[in-house]
Amino acid sequence: MDNTKRVRRKKTSFYKPKKRACMFCVKHIDDIDYKDVAMLSKFISDKGKILPRRATGVCAKHQRQLATAIKRAREMALISYLKR
Repeated sequence: MDNTKRVRRKKTSFYKPKKRACMFCVKHIDDIDYKDVAMLSKFISDKGKILPRRATGVCAKHQRQLATAIKRAREMALISYLKR
């Protein structure tokens, strides 16, 4: 019986993924307005859910503001809870 161990290679990709810049940081937008329904609807899925950061490319600070703005717009009945 041969007791040699196999050496595993680390799985590395051949390309380096590009870092996406936050749309709000690039445009120097500090506050996200809950009344801007057209902009907020870009960050909502077909089922009405708030899209995650990895899908939108938004930084953590603006993702929190975005979620708050979407929730506020839903409360004010500017955006529906479900998209149909």
